[in-house]
Amino acid sequence: VQLQASGGGLVQTGGSLRLSCAASGSNLILNIGGWYRQAPGLERELVARITRTSVDRATYGESVKGRFTVSRDNTGVYLQMNSLGPEDTAVYFCHINAWTPTTGSVDYWGHGTLVTVSS
Repeated sequence: VQLQASGGGLVQTGGSLRLSCAASGSNLILNIGGWYRQAPGLERELVARITRTSVDRATYGESVKGRFTVSRDNTGVYLQMNSLGPEDTAVYFCHINAWTPTTGSVDYWGHGTLVTVSS
């Protein structure tokens, strides 16, 4: 399984971006999808995570609740970011736990995509 992250860029305060993390692979079931971010000088933090259950269950970091929405399907994980502020500037990384018939459940990380919010 390979992950391809996209959607980062430069946006003004109050703007929106949508990040996508496409997962390639056959017969893939995406159990958990998440986004983390790391700003300069800070540790990587959880932004949002969604778990496949009978009804997908999402959790969010406190700083993004009400502004960001995470979603997933068996092709990837997505992050809709609204009301962006300079504090959201960071490199965003996607993570999935995916199951395939050949590998079982494995964790994968995508490369980072930079989000810059100008004030």
